[in-house]
Amino acid sequence: MRRNSLAFRLFATSIAWTLLVLPLAGYLIYHLYRNDVQTSFDIQLKKLLTVLTLDSMNTLGDEPVRPNNQYEPLFEVTHSGWYWQIQPIDGAPGRRLVSPSLASETLPSPYQKKFPTDDTGTRWSNVPGPGGQSIRTLEVIDSPGHDPGKTKYSIVVAGPLDWLDMTVAKFRNRLTTALALVGLGLLGVTFVQVRFGLLPLRRIEKGLALIRSGDARKLAGRLPAEIEPLQSELNALIQSNMDVVERARTQVGNLAHALKTPLAVITNEAREDKSAFASKVAEQATIMREQVSHYLDRARMAASAGTLGRVTRVEPTAEPLVRALERIHRDKGITISMNVAEGAKFQGEKHDLEEMLGNLLDNACKWCRKRVYLTVTIIPASQATQSLKRLAIRVEDDGPGVTPQERAKIGKRGLRLDETKPGTGLGLSIVGDLATSYRGGMRLDASPHGGLLVILDLPAA
Repeated sequence: MRRNSLAFRLFATSIAWTLLVLPLAGYLIYHLYRNDVQTSFDIQLKKLLTVLTLDSMNTLGDEPVRPNNQYEPLFEVTHSGWYWQIQPIDGAPGRRLVSPSLASETLPSPYQKKFPTDDTGTRWSNVPGPGGQSIRTLEVIDSPGHDPGKTKYSIVVAGPLDWLDMTVAKFRNRLTTALALVGLGLLGVTFVQVRFGLLPLRRIEKGLALIRSGDARKLAGRLPAEIEPLQSELNALIQSNMDVVERARTQVGNLAHALKTPLAVITNEAREDKSAFASKVAEQATIMREQVSHYLDRARMAASAGTLGRVTRVEPTAEPLVRALERIHRDKGITISMNVAEGAKFQGEKHDLEEMLGNLLDNACKWCRKRVYLTVTIIPASQATQSLKRLAIRVEDDGPGVTPQERAKIGKRGLRLDETKPGTGLGLSIVGDLATSYRGGMRLDASPHGGLLVILDLPAA
């Protein structure tokens, strides 16, 4: 998954949202649970204090009655964390009663520590208890028989905060584990959702690759409703491109016919006249015809290079050219060695590839001694300077070769290094123009076989 991809952005956004929301949700749930547990704990202490007060103070005597401990068995267990204590306040004489769990210890009195009372007249406090325990105490002041004229007693009940903390901690651990599993599940679902949701875009990518390679003419197949307009527009764009190219070719052909015919008539008429004026007219008409041919060729190249889905297999195209050139130059006994990579395809018109190969091979046959070499290799996209794979076409010979200074001049339109050789000097220029029109190029170098090496860089299908 590339960092600049849509899938990465969607997945990263989901991760960020999950990492933000789940901890906040966990924090909120944890504190709500802690408050609920605290409330339940306090309610239990209130119930115990109420029962304790009723059991001990519902008496006609002047001293409290020892309450029954059956409502909380942990009152019987020494240092269990659950305690109660009944004793007179302000040092007044009276009976002191404690739960068996308190043994010889004494609970601190919130009254003596000046803790404020709540709306019900009770006092709350979190204090150290017996054995260093953290306990929460609840205290009420009452008299035997609930008679204000009798000695007032402090009635204290206590419960362990350690139990509260342990319960909350256990919930926190379980909550953390659950949220972690939920987070992993959400990320997994998001990953699958992103991959599945972007499948239509990958189908479009594959469809465009098929169109570029010439295996399809348009995007086919049903797509989600959100993607169908994109498919329709792309198909319309492809068809429009084809229509424009076809109209351009038609217009180029019409223009060629409209211009070449009058120029041919002018040239023929001028050649029948032997005057100096007629010779000049014939000369200029010939130049005009060459210029017209040149720019018409450039227009045809541009139209061909802009066509989508044109694919030409290299080997079936090169074989007839090699056989024909060997027959044409059989007086020299030339052998053309051909080594074409399996499956090599040119992303362009067959006519243009024939013209490029034909010019290069014919030029090599003119200058070689006995051997001409044609090598075609496929350069993968990972090794190419561009994002798509390329074709490297090498044509070389065993001739005398050319100097670096001469190689710098080769390819200029109409330039011929040796006027004794047949030709117009346009071959390499046409090849260079065609290669450039396909966003490729032509490079000249010295061949290991002694002659000239021409390397074409062309798009591969």
